[in-house]
Amino acid sequence: MHIRPKKSLGQHFLKDGNIIRRIVGSLHAASEDRVVEIGPGTGALTVPLSERYPDLHVFEVDDRAIEVIARKCPGVTIHPVSFLDADLAALGTGAGGNLFVIGNLPYFLTSPILFQIMDQGPPFSQAVLMIQKEVAERLVARPRTKEYGILSVQAQVLGRVELLFPVSRHVFRPPPKVESAVISYRPGNERFPGSAADLPVPLDRFKLVVRTAFQQRRKRLSNALKGLFEDSYPDGFDASRRAEELEPEEFVHLAKWLEVKR
Repeated sequence: MHIRPKKSLGQHFLKDGNIIRRIVGSLHAASEDRVVEIGPGTGALTVPLSERYPDLHVFEVDDRAIEVIARKCPGVTIHPVSFLDADLAALGTGAGGNLFVIGNLPYFLTSPILFQIMDQGPPFSQAVLMIQKEVAERLVARPRTKEYGILSVQAQVLGRVELLFPVSRHVFRPPPKVESAVISYRPGNERFPGSAADLPVPLDRFKLVVRTAFQQRRKRLSNALKGLFEDSYPDGFDASRRAEELEPEEFVHLAKWLEVKR
């Protein structure tokens, strides 16, 4: 069955075997682990994934694609809903092994999906995702660069992110207007092993400080954060800097101080 990509669903189907093998090979899951694929489409990743991982779940909203996947991969568990409506905690609880996520993300849903994965932290062990190259560069960006922003801070505080390799737009049908890249994200790091669960402040408070700081990224923090902090900051903190000058962990310290202050 030939499926015509739907623009409304942001569908761009992979057609390059080498890229498919590289993406699947970037997932460091064992055969007994549960793997969740986001938007399988015509099954470019699903078929090789199903050969490696018996406990494979896919989230797909296109009835045509669901029919194709059911025919090609009869052992796969299909969830006919958006991944944004997935209960990752329940999926992790029901898994015999660890939980992994993989997918070629619809470009218009990239940020919501990334934030959902980062907010969840464990139970999943790794996410391998193909996204816009510019978003991938923002995830790994360092302070004092134009790419550094909200995504950079949250990804680097809550986990470990790697830009694995770029992907040409010409390996898709139809070719998108932007270049892509594959990233690996793992929740938790040396500072916060349990991701959000180990932050010394509620996740919402941390996210509020980061978001507020970058809403006016060209302003000094003394102005950008005035509504939250008034004119009071932790001892030794230089509020004359801009948001893009702070290391990711400095936002955690700011949020912790604000939480104690309140």
